Amino acid sequence: MRTVRTVAELREALRDLPRPLGLVPTMGAFHEGHLSLIRRAREENATMVVSLFVNPAQFGPSEDFDAYPRDEERDARLAEEEGVDILFAPQVDEVYPPDHQTYVVMEGIATILEAEKRGTGHFKGVITVVTKLFNMVGPDRAYFGQKDAQQVLIIRKLVRDLNFPVEIVVCPTIREPGGLALSSRNVYLSGPERERATALSRSLRAADEAVVSGERDPDRVLAVARAVLDEAGIEPEYLELRSLEDLSPVERVNGSTLLAVAARVGNARLIDNAILGGA
Repeated sequence: MRTVRTVAELREALRDLPRPLGLVPTMGAFHEGHLSLIRRAREENATMVVSLFVNPAQFGPSEDFDAYPRDEERDARLAEEEGVDILFAPQVDEVYPPDHQTYVVMEGIATILEAEKRGTGHFKGVITVVTKLFNMVGPDRAYFGQKDAQQVLIIRKLVRDLNFPVEIVVCPTIREPGGLALSSRNVYLSGPERERATALSRSLRAADEAVVSGERDPDRVLAVARAVLDEAGIEPEYLELRSLEDLSPVERVNGSTLLAVAARVGNARLIDNAILGGA
């Protein structure tokens, strides 16, 4: 594996490597969720790039940019063990030079749910850095996790709207044995908080069981999920049913309905989601 820090080094390293080329964009602090994306990319591509960049543009002023877990030495070791060809680990000024003034914004689905809680600047930062990575790396495929469902829909729309020649591959959410979705921010949880946080996945599972049993009324499905959160003493930032296609509100739950939840447990802000009805 070769670690590169600049776009020029990256392009030089990629010049003679075979295609197809897979990209796994990450902010580091690798867990099994990241590794599942890397393994999928390794299976499907001749060459694989993993980017490791904690993107300041997607953090709000009061968010955890400075505290976000970082361990490049460990991440590099894991990436090499998984057969990564190139680890792209740029410094902030390589991605955002001091005179950087260009950002990519999206209307519609990038202005709701997470954007309402974290601010519209969050997805402006995500969309901008993904656009830059696509231009820097030039991948044939890029790999993202279903845990960030809204982000996945936004990136798919970005690719369609701006005609990027990139296939977006979405991989299943990886969970701890108790059901908690893996996240780099899980390190903020104490033991009791980690147990309490399993209520998020349990609420999704309870809602899905209701839909599988025939419930289609959105209010009743949400009530089932909320009851699980209430029992755990968790007040969600949002708990919403949305269309899987465009995140519009739904009047009836069906096989393309997304249930998305965000909540704070201790110092960790957690998100999770499920596609209901066995889809």
